[in-house]
Order: sequence, then C-alpha cells, then structure tokens
Amino acid sequence: MFYTITSWLRERLNNRRGLNPTRMVAFSFGGIILLGALLLTLPIASRDGQSAGFFTALFTATSCTCVTGLILVDTWTQWSLFGQVVILGMIQMGGLGFMTVLTLLSLALRRRIGLSERLLMVSTFNLNDMDGVVRVVRHALMGTFLLEGVGAILLASRFIPRFGVARGIWYGIFHAISAFCNAGFDLLGGEYGAFSSLAGVNDDPVILLTIAALIIVGGLGFFVWENLLHWPKQRKLSLYSRLVLAITLALLVCGTLLTLVAEYDNPATLEGMGTGQTLLNAFFQSTTLRTAGFDALGQGNLEEGTKVVSVLLMLIGGSSGSTAGGLKTVTVAVLLLALRSNLKGRVQVTVGRRAIPYTRVMDAMTLTLVVAILFLCSAICMTIVEGVPFVNCAFEVASALATVGLTTGITPQLSPFSQTLLIFLMYVGRVGVLSFSLAFLTAKRKGLGIRYPNVDLMIG
Repeated sequence: MFYTITSWLRERLNNRRGLNPTRMVAFSFGGIILLGALLLTLPIASRDGQSAGFFTALFTATSCTCVTGLILVDTWTQWSLFGQVVILGMIQMGGLGFMTVLTLLSLALRRRIGLSERLLMVSTFNLNDMDGVVRVVRHALMGTFLLEGVGAILLASRFIPRFGVARGIWYGIFHAISAFCNAGFDLLGGEYGAFSSLAGVNDDPVILLTIAALIIVGGLGFFVWENLLHWPKQRKLSLYSRLVLAITLALLVCGTLLTLVAEYDNPATLEGMGTGQTLLNAFFQSTTLRTAGFDALGQGNLEEGTKVVSVLLMLIGGSSGSTAGGLKTVTVAVLLLALRSNLKGRVQVTVGRRAIPYTRVMDAMTLTLVVAILFLCSAICMTIVEGVPFVNCAFEVASALATVGLTTGITPQLSPFSQTLLIFLMYVGRVGVLSFSLAFLTAKRKGLGIRYPNVDLMIG
C-alpha cells in the first residue's frame, strides 16, 4: 500500500510541468519533515503523554530528516519509544534520501527502475551521470545496512552491561544509525543528564571509536565506497576518491592536533584526562565536527579559538553523495586548486595532470559564496536578536547550515525567530545550497545569445 501510494504521488509530481528531479528531492525532504512533525505532535510520541507542541515537533523533525542533531528537548527524556522510532526512521530516510528508500522498495519488489527514478537517484547522490547509478545505489544500501548492523552489535556489547539487555540493544541500534547517518541524536540523557550526549561515556574507547568509524565511513560518500569496492580488482582509485580520502585524512589529523594544542590545559575539557583518553577525545572532537553532532567534551566549554576552528571544520563538512553536509571536501579542494593556479598565473585549474572544467570551478565558487553569505548574515542577525556573543551564534549557525548538530548549549534558550532561522538553515544545508538554487531559481543554464565586448577592471 505504501509503495502504491508513493509511486502514484511520484508519477503525479513527475508529470507536473517544471518539476525536475532536484525539485522532487527538495519536496520529498519537506514532505518527510511535515509528516514526522505531525507524528511527533501526537501525545503517544511524548513520554509524559502530553503533546510536545507543533513547533517543537517541527524543529525535531527537521533536525532528524536533515540529519543535523540540534534539539530543543532531550531525546530520551521527552520522547517515548514511539517517538524515538519515528525519529530513527526520519534519520534513516534523511541520511539515505527519500528517493533511495523508494528505490529500495522497488528492488525488493523486483520492479523495474525507470528513467525518472534514475534521474532522481542521480540528483539524490549528486552524481554526474546515470552510468551505473542503480548499481551504486544497490551497493550503497547493502553497505549501509551492513555497517549499521556491525556498529549496532559493537555498541550493544558495551551498552548491555551498563543498561541491561533490552535497553542496551536499542541503544546500540539507535546510536549506530544516528552515527552512520551523521545525525548526532543520542538516548543517553536519561542516564547522564539531559543534553549530555556522549560526555558520560567519553572514557570508553569502544563506543567512541565505533561511532567515529561510522561517522567517517558515512561521510566519505557512496561513490567512494563503489570505487573502494572495485579497488582489489582494478588496483586504481579515481582522482575524485583520492582527493576525498586525502582531504578527509588531513582534516582529521589537523583537527585532532588543533584540539590537543588548544584544549590540553582547559580544565573543563581535556585537562585531567589520561594520555589515552585525551588523544581519544581530541580525535573524536575532530571527527564529530565532520557533521556528526555527537558531543563528548561539551562544546560550551571550549576555548574561543577552538570554537572558531570548529566553525571552519563544520562548514567544510563531508563529501558529496554522503550522509554528511557542509561545503564538501572536494569543493574546498577545487577552490584551493583554483587559488594555486591563479597565483601561478595559469588559466587552467589542474590536478593530477587533469584540467578541472571551468563550470565546476564556478560551481565551487558559487556554492562557497552562497554558504558564506548565508552563514555571516544569519550569525549577525542572531547575535543582534539574542544578544549572545558572536562566536556562539556563529557556532550555532554553522552547525545548522552544515547539518552538524553541535551546540554550545544555547539552542533551547533561543527566541522563536532564531529557532525558525535554524530550521530554514538545516533544510537548506541538507538539500544542498547549490541544488536548492538550481531547483528553485534556474531551470537550466542559458546563454545570453549576444557577445559583449570585454571590459578590464582593476582588482585588488
């Protein structure tokens, strides 16, 4: 029945004039958010049997579907088992993409994947063409459930001795899916205090390293998975995959070192921990900034310089076609390569004896400028309205726009205006700023039809 209804809706929407695949993806996320908000508004979704209210439900549903992790109420203390299941379902659909879930149903029912569905998959995974898209999605789905299953087993092995069999298994499943999808939702508020996230287990290497591994793998992107899957036979990785792996490793190492340098003598974070625990938590902090949102240190206790570095790392985010948000690693790499080429006086932007198309460079610049403008305007607006220090507001805005979910602790205290702003930023950040602009502002790139004479302007 569900498949029939969704297929009918998809066909009706596809037949509507001007609704391209990118817009379909954007509307599907909006539909999941609205449905999830309505379900969370029900009294059965709250632990006390009282409705949480539509706005709280809408904020939570947006954060779940956009795999962000910002919350107004603690997940365990507010939501019942029904509410937690709804949240987990939205996280899974938000991480994989609604169209991917429909594709999974099509594959399970052995239905043929049509052209419209292939176009939607290309848009969902940010692929360049339809070559092998069904194979990529199939492997992505299989890999997702396999890795989440392994992660759930490892986490349950640590949670069961602490919280009992039933709760330990549920905690393992919930946190594995939340980590792989880079969502950052947790259920430990009932054990270690509301909004405590992973601070109560920051001495457990199995829990932190398992969650960190799921975050990293989920943030690499499904295309990189596909490339790594064929590496044993081909013994060759694509240039894109090599860039993703190199930048990911560099950011993890740099983030760990910067956290160690800035926080080693901070009594509210790393000071007082043993050497092993210090290294573990510094590495986990660097990892969770890749749009995951789990907090083992308490972001409000960080030094100001660490918060600034955290904002930069959050805005970079993960990789294209992954469960992560942000500008994406290769986007930043293209900008740096363009900078290098321009400084050397070269017209072409090159990497690995290959030229990057001009349109890709312009896409990277456009996306970065749009994100930068959204980030700065939103942070300035929030600090004016709330009277909160700019660094904390910038941290909150970057967390929402890059779908990270980390917070210095100010989210529940913000005014409805600022919370609504965060809802908008989470949605834009998940759908993708560039995809969002292409979906609603332009149908296709159009030439002017007229060639104007050049004008030389002074720069700098």
